[in-house]
Amino acid sequence: MIRKKSGKQSVGQRMRAGREKMGMSIEDLALETGYLPEVLESVEGGLSVPPVSLVLQISRVLKLNMDDLETEEASQATRRRSRSHKKRVDSYAYTPLSKPGPDKHLRGYRVTIDPLTQHKGVEYHHEGEEFIYVIRGGITIQIGENVSRLSKGESLHFNSALHHRLSNPHPEIAELLVVVYVP
Repeated sequence: MIRKKSGKQSVGQRMRAGREKMGMSIEDLALETGYLPEVLESVEGGLSVPPVSLVLQISRVLKLNMDDLETEEASQATRRRSRSHKKRVDSYAYTPLSKPGPDKHLRGYRVTIDPLTQHKGVEYHHEGEEFIYVIRGGITIQIGENVSRLSKGESLHFNSALHHRLSNPHPEIAELLVVVYVP
């Protein structure tokens, strides 16, 4: 079977190349990003789609262009899920609402979190700020040691460099507007 060369590298391939260029091991990258080595290996191996916060951390630590990473990731997600423009990560999906660009610092996303679920094994953190507005349902968000519960119509603005984790303890899908600012 002959495979066409696309000329584009996957996020995992770019991540591995950037890491190796900087002489970093997976464990080094884990210490710099705050993500478990297993999560990073899964992304490098093409076994999982990285969440936005990981893409932000990878681009910062490895000095890669975040817009290129997001564009390629969106393209991979589109190929795998031709009927959906959503990126899916474990129990949640996110759809970009804004276009990336080298001079753009805000990113908007529509995020849905499955009922009675939480992000497993990962606390997110990335430079900048984050704003979450609950469109439907409700969520629990842990930022550092602080836990907040948000219902429909409520919002929260926080320093996204702090470790944070979302969960949906309710029996219905949670739908959010998430705006991320990256300096």
